[in-house]
Amino acid sequence: MKLVGRKNSLNGKIVVPGDKSISHRSVMFGAIAEGTTKVSNFLLGEDCLSTIACFQKLGVQIEQSGNDVTIYGKGLANLQEPKEVLDVGNSGTTIRLMLGILANTPFHSTIIGDASIGKRPMKRVTDPLSKMNAQIDGRENGQYTPLSIRGGKVKGMHYHSPVASAQVKSAVLLAGLQGEGVTTVTEPMQSRGATRFSISTLVRNESVA
Repeated sequence: MKLVGRKNSLNGKIVVPGDKSISHRSVMFGAIAEGTTKVSNFLLGEDCLSTIACFQKLGVQIEQSGNDVTIYGKGLANLQEPKEVLDVGNSGTTIRLMLGILANTPFHSTIIGDASIGKRPMKRVTDPLSKMNAQIDGRENGQYTPLSIRGGKVKGMHYHSPVASAQVKSAVLLAGLQGEGVTTVTEPMQSRGATRFSISTLVRNESVA
């Protein structure tokens, strides 16, 4: 006996969830840019929502409708000193990249997170940012949250990161965006390029999806 299977076509539509790294960075770059940034297929996880909440406390208007997010950027120079602490929840990406952005701000900010964040080392980010002229303090000499940061006139630098980390690379590059001089980062091996992708996309004035 010979059995022959009948071929059936497979049809349907698959919606791929938004990317977490790109969702974080789209809000951050949209907030420090001037003008309106619209993001579709935004990942509505708690970590990415923490990023939105932090920038709202810095005076940035952000609207959400379903999975679409609109950021009304004010420019980095127009961020406002927060009246409350910036709570990143459980998001390591939020706290490390926010430190890079806040390194350029001429005001004081305090960043906290949940119990898990309180155990994560931050000196891999705070050390290079301090060398770039940011004033950062925290438990165990800036190793753990809560962290206090007062930005200033950032000085560009060449930083050789001892670890391959997209978060460290992003924080240093974000600090160097409006710094004095050139900022470069080298790594022992290449980490994810979400920040580079976000910069190139926004510079080309394309939508981020």
